[in-house]
Amino acid sequence: MMLDQVVLLAAVTVLGMMEQAYFSLKVIYARRKYSVSPPATTGPPEFERVFRAQANCSEYFPIFIFSLWLAGVFFSQALAAVFGVLYLYGRYLYFHGYAESAQGRLEPLYFSAKMQWALIAQSGLGVVCSLTHTYLGLDLMHSFTHLLGLTEHT
Repeated sequence: MMLDQVVLLAAVTVLGMMEQAYFSLKVIYARRKYSVSPPATTGPPEFERVFRAQANCSEYFPIFIFSLWLAGVFFSQALAAVFGVLYLYGRYLYFHGYAESAQGRLEPLYFSAKMQWALIAQSGLGVVCSLTHTYLGLDLMHSFTHLLGLTEHT
């Protein structure tokens, strides 16, 4: 595999790692601001919202990374990267919305969930198409793109 075939995925992964580090730093700052020493995870509601926002984002990060890479390798690197950046943007809005109020997390949560499910769908479709091509000799990916008018008629 050539690096240019995965460079967009790698770039989105680096952005995601930076975002996770940023969220962790925000928890450290909140601990200091609200005097919540480790290992405590409870304190004022302002601290708990920041802590939960970071924990929630961390819990979903492995699913995001796996689906990003599977979608990018088996379906479309460019499309996976677009949905990946949109997911990270949604998570950024989620984190800050949740830090402000529990209600503030909902709209960005729904948005990022849609982006995540799009990546999961691309992953599944790409892997199924690859399996059927490899083991059954059926080029479903070509059939899908032809059906959607994304390829020229031959």
